[in-house]
Amino acid sequence: MHWEWKNCPTAWACQFTGYKRKLTVVLEAVASYDTWIWHAFFGIAGSNNDINVLARSPLFNDVENGVSPHIQYVVNGNEYNLGYYLADGIYPRWATLVKTISQPDTPKKRLFAQKQEAYRKDVERAFGILPARWAIVRGPARMWHKEQLHSIMMTCIILHNMIVEDEHEDLDAESDDEDNCPRTSRRARARLAYELEPTITYDINRDRQTISDYMVRHNRVRASQVHHNLRNDLINHIWRSEGEGQ
Repeated sequence: MHWEWKNCPTAWACQFTGYKRKLTVVLEAVASYDTWIWHAFFGIAGSNNDINVLARSPLFNDVENGVSPHIQYVVNGNEYNLGYYLADGIYPRWATLVKTISQPDTPKKRLFAQKQEAYRKDVERAFGILPARWAIVRGPARMWHKEQLHSIMMTCIILHNMIVEDEHEDLDAESDDEDNCPRTSRRARARLAYELEPTITYDINRDRQTISDYMVRHNRVRASQVHHNLRNDLINHIWRSEGEGQ
């Protein structure tokens, strides 16, 4: 998402001029189906594209530093140990990203592209809700300093998540009321699950890390072959679960 910066200093005009020929600042975000924003990285100059923003983003820092939750799942009979995000075609072929197929030539690939692009619209909805909900983000930014822009954008995202949390608390409470359990929001339950789940462990001995350990994790995130294998497994899994019945 590009937020226009009306009062950008003249000396910075070239680097903040984006593809729309306007002075903008870029927001990178990860959102789920309910438009809850789980990750936000703001402040990159508007002349950067998605790949450049991703290269500077801390999105996968925890994975590469070995302090992220351990993940294990099976798709189409194959085991994977890294979570993934849905992304569009410009993003690189990493093990942690599943891209759509720009020109699907088989029914399997067409079904996968349809499903992937439909679920990927959640982040576009989140980008649309932010300016629709907050007038200060809808219009061009009139501040002089990037720090002020960052504080405004993060505040709007926090308030947006609070609204999403409040809207879903009643839905979560319905199942709690059946057993007269305390009304705990699903966000709080998710946090408690990470704290209490014995199978999820963290590598807290960060001072013992070596550069070779870091590079192993770094290369795992950027493994293009894993990206292709995972996408092919997802294509076959979706086709078996839904495609054959259509």
